Order: sequence, then C-alpha cells, then structure tokens
Amino acid sequence: MEVDEEDPPKNLSSSSSQLNLPPSMNRPTVSLETQRINRLIDSNRYHSPSKPIYSDRFIPSRSGSNFALFGLEPSPNKEDGPGSYAGMLRTVMFGPDTPEKRDVVTGFSPSRNIFRYKTETQQPVNSFSPFSGSDEASPGVSRSPVKSARNILKSAYKVLDAPALQDDFYLNLVDWSAQNVLAVGLANCVYLWNACTSKVTKLCDIGIDESVCSVSWALRGTHLAIGTSSGTVEIWDALRCRRIRTMEGHRLRVGALAWSSSVLSSGSRDKSILQRDIRCQEDHVSKLTGHKSEVCGIKWSYDNRELASGGNDNKLLVWNQHSTQPVLRYCEHTAAVKAIAWSPHLHGLLASGGGTADRCIRFWNTTTNTSLSCVDTSSQVCNLAWSKNVNELVSTHGYSQNQIIVWKYPTMTKLATLTGHTFRVLYLAVSPDGQTIVTGAGDETLRFWNVFPSPKSQSRRAKSAHCHLVEQQSGEILR
Repeated sequence: MEVDEEDPPKNLSSSSSQLNLPPSMNRPTVSLETQRINRLIDSNRYHSPSKPIYSDRFIPSRSGSNFALFGLEPSPNKEDGPGSYAGMLRTVMFGPDTPEKRDVVTGFSPSRNIFRYKTETQQPVNSFSPFSGSDEASPGVSRSPVKSARNILKSAYKVLDAPALQDDFYLNLVDWSAQNVLAVGLANCVYLWNACTSKVTKLCDIGIDESVCSVSWALRGTHLAIGTSSGTVEIWDALRCRRIRTMEGHRLRVGALAWSSSVLSSGSRDKSILQRDIRCQEDHVSKLTGHKSEVCGIKWSYDNRELASGGNDNKLLVWNQHSTQPVLRYCEHTAAVKAIAWSPHLHGLLASGGGTADRCIRFWNTTTNTSLSCVDTSSQVCNLAWSKNVNELVSTHGYSQNQIIVWKYPTMTKLATLTGHTFRVLYLAVSPDGQTIVTGAGDETLRFWNVFPSPKSQSRRAKSAHCHLVEQQSGEILR
C-alpha cells in the first residue's frame, strides 16, 4: 500500500513512544515503520485524500449508483428477475392498473424497470411475447393473442361436370340442403348429388317441352321446390323421388324461390311474387305486386319476418309477413338485382348486388331504412352469400372477370379472389356446415371451394366426423 508522506497522521509521536524498538534502529526509520503500522491498525478510519482505495471485487449498490451518467432513471425498490416476470404476468391476467401486494400495504407505486433505454423500443419485446403490443397496456403486453391471416385455397378442391347447365343470369339452378345433398337443374331434369357418398340420383324429368328455372330446398332438406319455364311450381319428396304437389298461379317462368317455414315464395317473369302455404289447398295465399319487370332474386331474413326481392327493373324491395305492397324500396342500383343476402349476424342487415351496368355491392339497414355503404366490384354481381360462422361474405361475378371474392365485413377488404370458371359464375350455394361453397357457370362445371372457417364451438371430433370431400377430383360427370 502506498504511503503519502506529505500528510502524516497526527498521532505519530504518541504511537512511536509506545513501541519497543531495537537500539540500532535510527529515528527516521522508526518514524516510517510506525506510520505504516498505524495505518494498518487504523485502516477503517484513515483515508488518503489524494489516492483512491481499491478492493478486490465490485459489489454494485443502487443507492450509490449514478444513473444519470448512463442516461438512466433511478427506480428504487424495483425487483428484477422473477419480479419483472411476475409484474408482466399480473398485468396480462388482471390488467395494467392492478397494484402489487406490497403496494396495497405501503401505498408504494412501482415505476418501470430501471434497466431500460431512454427511448423505448417495444418491437423486441413483442417479438418474444405471445401477445401483441398495445399502447394502453404495459410494453409488450396485450389482452389478445396475435392472430395470423387465414389461408384460403385459390383453387377448387373438386370439379363436377354439369352438362346443359344454362348460362342465364335470371335463373337459380343450384341449392344445397341441410341433409348435405346438392340439387342441380340441368335442362329439363333435376339431379341430386350426395356430398357424403358422391352418389348421383336423378330426381325428375319434367318433360321435353319444359325446362327447370329454379330449385330450392325446404329448411329440413327433405323436400325440394322446382320452378318451371311454364310458370308452375312442383314440390318433390327427395327421399322417395316422388312429386307430391304441383301449384299454378304464374303466367311465365319461375326463376326465383325461397322458403320460410311452411311458406314458399315464388318470383316470376310476370313481375309478381306468390306466397304459397303448402298446408293449404289453395295454390297461393297472397300475391305481391311492386316490380315492373322480371323478379330474379328473393330471400327471406333469418327470423322469417322480412322478404327481400330484386328485379330486372333495378329495384330492391322489402316486404313483411303480411304485406302485399313493399314496405321499403331501394332504387340506387342501375342494373338488375339478382344477388341478395341477409346477414345472420346482425338483424336487418341486407346486402344486394347489381348487374353489368351497376357492378356494386350495397348494404342496407332495413330496421332504420338507411343505406350503409357501397363497394364497386368492377364486375357483374351474380350472387351473394354470408358466412354463418364469421362476419364475412362471398360474391360471384360475371362480366368481365368471372371471379369469386371473399370479403371481410364491414371493412370490405378482399380476403381472397378465386378464379377457375371461364364463363359467368351464375350459381352459388353454401354447404350446411358453412365452410364450403359450390359455384356453377355457363362453362358447364360445378366447382367446390373451401372459403370459410369452421364454427368456433365445433369440436375436433365433430369436424373429423362431418362429411365433406377434400381431395382434388375432376372430370366426374354429374349425370
């Protein structure tokens, strides 16, 4: 240890007198040795004013640290290690305003971790955390997990040939039942395709002088309504392949059908809509008049209280259960309105699409009688259908792109654009589980697409047990 001779201790003389020294040792030497010994003895009290004292190791002390030297803010009594993780875990589970246990007792409000940069960067924290960042919560902490974008296959997983499928915008020739059976009208015949077994059954042949213009399954999926070119409506028992009733009333072809419990609505080229109660002997119980041209689309709301109809007069009309005149009229479309769909998620939300001269999808609130939004699709809108599992919808298109688009509502961002048909995609139906759609076109093909997710409440066992085909098959003839 170095000795500073310019600043000797004040008790040097008294200490030297108490030492027993050999006679041969002179006074300067005695003075130097005495000084060294006293410094060793009184090391706890003596500090050199000009030389620092170094120890063999460094133990940091927060109370004596100069945080300002490193651009840090002091945070006394803040725990590191497990305490920091416990604080983040407590924030995730109980919210950012939940105090620590010791804070409830002492009233101490902890500050942030002292080991942080002056300019915070939250990206590294988020990259390691299973939670997304949030400005309102602590850095790197959020209430919900990060959701990845759903991958929608851009190609059809199954293709069926459908010879003689008509290329007519005003017809509705495809429908999917609750029993997982697809009905397709081909020329003057109706065929049934079982989605579980791939078995094809010819239901009927209505005659060489007739043609099928529309098909629609009853809610239970056991009976099928068929609209014909002569204006009649036939009811068939699909299990027995037997016609049980024929109803008249229209003078021209019936291109649109819709069920509401035991009531069947039929729209015709004669501009009228007939309400038919199959429990009654009469062919129809009421007649709705309001369109000035062919009725090409009709849909009942999910609560069966409102009926929406679209026509070649570019009008969208809304009726209630007992009205014979429309209660709401929407005239914003500039082309025929065939595409109509009620939202299963929000009462009174109605979507409609216009033809080639319009190309728009419009949304309406029938409860408040207001127009909500409009999206230009740049193509003829042929069909619309909502997903019953998520707040999304699908549209099919004709001139000029012949595409299928999956939309996210209400932002109306495109989740996927599907192509494959070479003619207008005039027909659309949704599977009973809400995951698959089938589309038909004038290219005489039916294409199956997986576009919507499964219901959140559906278990894995139910998903695996539910029958839907996933392998790519093409060239199978539906006949």
